[in-house]
Amino acid sequence: MQYRSFGRLDWRPSALGFGAMRLPTIDGDHGKIDEDLATRMVRAAIDHGVNYVDTAWPYHSEQSERFLGRCLRDGYRERTRLATKMPSWLVETPDDFDRFLDEQLRRLETETIDFYLLHALDKERWPKLRDLGVREWAERVRRDGRIGQFGFSFHDDVETFRGIVDAHDWGLCQIQYNFVDADFQAGREGLRYAAARGLAVIVMEPLRGGSLARPAPRQVAKLWDSAPTKRSQADWALQWVWSDPAVSLALSGMSTMEQVEENLASADRSGIGSLREADLRLVERVRDAYRTLAPIPCTNCRYCQPCPQGVDIPHVFALYNDATAYDDLPRSRVGYARFMKPEHRADRCVACGACESACPQGIEIIAWLRKAHAVLAP
Repeated sequence: MQYRSFGRLDWRPSALGFGAMRLPTIDGDHGKIDEDLATRMVRAAIDHGVNYVDTAWPYHSEQSERFLGRCLRDGYRERTRLATKMPSWLVETPDDFDRFLDEQLRRLETETIDFYLLHALDKERWPKLRDLGVREWAERVRRDGRIGQFGFSFHDDVETFRGIVDAHDWGLCQIQYNFVDADFQAGREGLRYAAARGLAVIVMEPLRGGSLARPAPRQVAKLWDSAPTKRSQADWALQWVWSDPAVSLALSGMSTMEQVEENLASADRSGIGSLREADLRLVERVRDAYRTLAPIPCTNCRYCQPCPQGVDIPHVFALYNDATAYDDLPRSRVGYARFMKPEHRADRCVACGACESACPQGIEIIAWLRKAHAVLAP
């Protein structure tokens, strides 16, 4: 395992962090983690040098933290740094800060959360939490030992990001960053800005919700095949992130043991500047190809779920994007008609807008659902 710097903090994180948002599940139920397999995966990662594990209040229908509390028994808690996040959107009063933290400590079976982040800050959530006194509260719970370092994860524009970075003496931040989304949200500019101010920068979605590891469309596959150095698609995406000196570590939400093994092998080969200039130019060409192929920038984060009407928004969008990116509309139509329950399809949308206010990508979900249904169910 390769280890990197962590902002101004005197600690060396593993290049690869384990994100507990996409753990293996039972019968496709997001709230039913396959605990036997998931435990073997997390522990295998730690046994091979991973020392950063990330979760959050809502992951796996609020089961991820509970699972990790059990998974990290038997000495594994002492071998890793643990990160989780306050559900910013649920905070209404100053008393909620302690209420959520104390419950998360209980779920995670720990006395201290090493890295505690405000989840999914944006231009609306940050002022609310700030005015409720979250900065002063964070300093208090750091002093009493319930948290180690204080930070935030982020989904909004780079101007908002810069303002939040400057508003407090943060220890770390977490941003979405991959070669397709290099200039999306905080992006490359935000990465450089935070790192220059001594923050550790954690990268989420380095594989863009797994989409950069799937079998490539023909146009993309030809580009990858032209490279003198042969890599898997996931390895290309991860090495692009790790090549940047401003990145402290990359989180991967692994769902299978095979993914754990592949990502560990990639992390072993990682390093600052590991991609040559010719490699970086190739990645730029692949980025341009992907951008023309997938019209909806959905990462399957599932913040839009559950829909009050039952619409499985990420699944609808995945079918629509696949129909475009892979030039295979018949396959997506079969998936929509045969493998999606009628109550989960896009035509159940009543345009209530709950999903759009929750979407960290700022997707116009209602309009895309209408278009997707028109295409997938003509």
